[in-house]
Amino acid sequence: MPWQKTFSLAKRSKGCHLITEEVTHHLSEGLRGTKIGILYLFIQHTSAALTVNENYDPDMTMCLDKIVPESMPWLHTDEGPDVSHTKTALIGTSLQLPITDGRLNLGTWQGIYLAEFRHMPHSRKIVATIL
Repeated sequence: MPWQKTFSLAKRSKGCHLITEEVTHHLSEGLRGTKIGILYLFIQHTSAALTVNENYDPDMTMCLDKIVPESMPWLHTDEGPDVSHTKTALIGTSLQLPITDGRLNLGTWQGIYLAEFRHMPHSRKIVATIL
């Protein structure tokens, strides 16, 4: 039976933030009883992204600052000189994760990350769909 919920993450400033526990807390009702399924996560923003990465080391720095530096000459300036939209396009706004026996079936060292590209703290909305 399909299940969907929209929820907001806690406010965070620029950086890569491990959000696995926060996300699974919001999904407990939908995960319960799902023997086999897929979780689809979608972030409703263009200046932040979702990714799965190694979760052992708490220091996930913004390596994208070297690939897409904030000092880059930028013509898209309606919201100020901001490269966050380019970074979001590189990482992406959605994830698809397997569900097995009511739990996310992530690898041993994998975690869900919010890549926040804005300096000011923002609360981000996530749409979670379980199929």
